[in-house]
Amino acid sequence: MFYRYAAPLWLLPVAAFAQTPAPPDTTRAVALPQATVTGYGQQLPLRRTAAAVGVLSQADFERFPQNALTQAVNTLPGVRLEERATASYRLSVRGSTLRSPFGVRNTKVYYQGIPFTEASGSTPLNLLDPSLLGGLEVIKGPAASVYGAGTGGAVLLTGRRPAAGETAVSVGFTAGSYGLRRTTAAVETGTATGYWRAAYARQTLDGYRQQSALRRDVLTMDGEWQPTARQTVGLHALYADIDYQLPGGLTRAQFAADPRQARPGTATAPGTVAQRTYYASRTGLLGATHEARFTERLSLRSVLYLSGSRINTPYLIDFERNTLLGGGGRTVLSYRTTLAGRTLRLQAGAEGQTGFESSRSYQNRAGQPGALRYDDEIRTLTGFAFAQADYELPAGLLLTAGASYNRLRYRISRLSDAAANPAGYELERNFRPQVSPRVALLREFGPALAVYGSISTGFSPPTEEEIRPSDGSINRALQAEQATSYEVGARGQFWQQRLRYDVALYDQRQRQTITTRTTDLGTQLFLNAGTTRQRGAEAALSGWLWQSVASSRKLQAASIPGEELPVGLRAFVSYAYNHYRFGSYQRGSQDYSGNRLTGTAPHTLTAGLDFTDSGFYLSPTVNHQSRLPLNDANTEYAAGYWTFGSRAGWRGRLGPLRLDVFGGGENLTDRRYSLGNDLNAFGGRYFQPAPARNWYAGLAVKW
Repeated sequence: MFYRYAAPLWLLPVAAFAQTPAPPDTTRAVALPQATVTGYGQQLPLRRTAAAVGVLSQADFERFPQNALTQAVNTLPGVRLEERATASYRLSVRGSTLRSPFGVRNTKVYYQGIPFTEASGSTPLNLLDPSLLGGLEVIKGPAASVYGAGTGGAVLLTGRRPAAGETAVSVGFTAGSYGLRRTTAAVETGTATGYWRAAYARQTLDGYRQQSALRRDVLTMDGEWQPTARQTVGLHALYADIDYQLPGGLTRAQFAADPRQARPGTATAPGTVAQRTYYASRTGLLGATHEARFTERLSLRSVLYLSGSRINTPYLIDFERNTLLGGGGRTVLSYRTTLAGRTLRLQAGAEGQTGFESSRSYQNRAGQPGALRYDDEIRTLTGFAFAQADYELPAGLLLTAGASYNRLRYRISRLSDAAANPAGYELERNFRPQVSPRVALLREFGPALAVYGSISTGFSPPTEEEIRPSDGSINRALQAEQATSYEVGARGQFWQQRLRYDVALYDQRQRQTITTRTTDLGTQLFLNAGTTRQRGAEAALSGWLWQSVASSRKLQAASIPGEELPVGLRAFVSYAYNHYRFGSYQRGSQDYSGNRLTGTAPHTLTAGLDFTDSGFYLSPTVNHQSRLPLNDANTEYAAGYWTFGSRAGWRGRLGPLRLDVFGGGENLTDRRYSLGNDLNAFGGRYFQPAPARNWYAGLAVKW
């Protein structure tokens, strides 16, 4: 399954306007191209999608330094991506980061149409390099029907795809502060019926803090072709070899004294430098996609994949060595017909995943395994079946109704206890099946306005890491989160279709919310916190404040003959308000009912400008996050912050070569802040300092 975008909702790429015809040196308004999304399994314009969907394109990733995913992803309102350690991502979609001490929770991620979230529920975003991504689509809130029933939503990632008739070789190099070095290379060719692309990215970094160095090598190969006029076959492979150090959290006093230090040792626990804490993995993913178009109305899309990982992780006390094998598939049958003279689109399908993990935990002896603590084998089986109908009603109405049926089972065998406890060394957690429905109604009033409302439900069971944390315990009482979300929204365009807006209001009521606490040894433990109520508002506005289309003769030195490039000033702004509160939540003698939800900022804002002229470009960006609570008691807060960054450069042509010469900086005001906080941390070690002012420069060449 492949996802293509006509254009993103905001941060529209310069190339989107390259084919717009215009008289020489004429200044005029150019209407924005409409985004096409696949969020609920249909290739529909965004204005006809009854849900909150955020879209990024390849140009959006290239607007920022590509050493991390955070800057681009955080331009989407309601989506927060944090980086606790270098490349250690934590993603939140309309929710708290309580469930994400590392990795991603309650959000399903797909890469090139292949399930990227493991059967265990974790998603290794640290394997991905931004230079390999061609698009990102985020479905916010309970995804309910098409992608199962996570309470956070779904994220669809696509690779880069060459244009039809283009064969190219490209290389790039970037150098920057704190020892940043990046090298990229790609070979690609595209035809009218398919494409092939191989790409490699390598990044090394000394790190801003002690014990925060990184090395990452990623190789991808993607291909698509049509063996017949009614079939499309795709093959995708990804291999990632990553190794990064873990500096650990700091107290407020340590953060203020020296934010670059790693977690120091104490009388009861050694520090991260002495224990040489790090994360290292080698991961392979191989997937095949097939689409059969039986008729103009009936089609079947299928996916099969295999994955494998080898992970070593020395923490403060324990040293984990894990081997993971996974596989699964997905199939979707689509049919289009008419009912009472109106278009009816039907979908039905299923997805299944299985995983096997051999996990051994040893005592950590300064980065080397010591005595065995426990030896586990974990088998995971998860899957869901779904159905959805989209019915075009009179007066521009679109009715969407769907549901999914979800199952999950864990089997944990503690082999190290088998001899002493032959009857009880195995544990099975079989979560009760859940049916999660979704219904939505959209009304379109021409291109200027479309309004929608939806009610959806979600079901997010604990991940394997939450049931079996690294201290060796097995959490037999942890229950699945369940949520009901009510949402209304509006989107459209104005000012001669030059500006776009998107607004959404939602009220999500969650039961059995999973929260976390950190022990004195840095272990994350999880428990259910009763209920929460998550109400919020999201708004985005983007478009050209001023624009002209210059002739190819005027820009001949900076463009390809026959093409035209825009000249002008574009702006975008995105804002999210989060009114998140615990409902009924009592832990022992402490009553936290009514407190702010831990780890969630009430206000986030991102705004930027894009100026282009004669191949030169300048793209400043400002980010804001208000202060947020660091513990469930709301007695400790992380300060709010504003950060400013910018990228500038020149894109043009030198003979047969296309060049991009660029440079920029991040956190230019040298703000001291913590981007990924450790929530409910023992001893007040909440803070993971973000880099201070830093610079980068580079060159990309395409032939």
